[in-house]
Amino acid sequence: MTVERARQGDPHAFGELVRTHQRVAFRVAFVITGSPTEAEEVAQEAFLKAWKNLGSFRAGASFRPWLLAIVGNEARNRVRARSRRLLRENRVAIPDLAADDPAEEATRAEDRRQVRRAVELLREPERSAIVCRFFLDLSEVETAAVLAIPRGTVKSRLDRARRQLVASLEQQGDTT
Repeated sequence: MTVERARQGDPHAFGELVRTHQRVAFRVAFVITGSPTEAEEVAQEAFLKAWKNLGSFRAGASFRPWLLAIVGNEARNRVRARSRRLLRENRVAIPDLAADDPAEEATRAEDRRQVRRAVELLREPERSAIVCRFFLDLSEVETAAVLAIPRGTVKSRLDRARRQLVASLEQQGDTT
């Protein structure tokens, strides 16, 4: 197992873990910091901390949630240090969906703009939960680790966010 080899001091095994998890670590850091430059720095710092603290990693546990908790903590510390509100200027990128029909693509682009506006209107706790769970495709356990909250809190925030998003999108639909 790669994690166990890394725990035993194998730098090549840890390199494999970095390659496997670097994208999600960056994405989580970006969601929290809102800055690609800071997200890269946070991810690097988190991997360094993970390497230094592999001894505290519980054998048999899942590495990804443990790493993402470190990334989340590092990112939140970075945001606190610069005294900016978490995710204040973050703009969530919704992936483009390929469409053969230009009219269909225009409709999809408008739908993405409406969803993005609705997500941006959410309070920060609900927005963070939605972004982690659905935009970054993290599990509830991983979302809880990233946000440093219990899994039940993730569930309640997601439920509240979904209801608010539905209401917001319905309201947007009424005004068009």
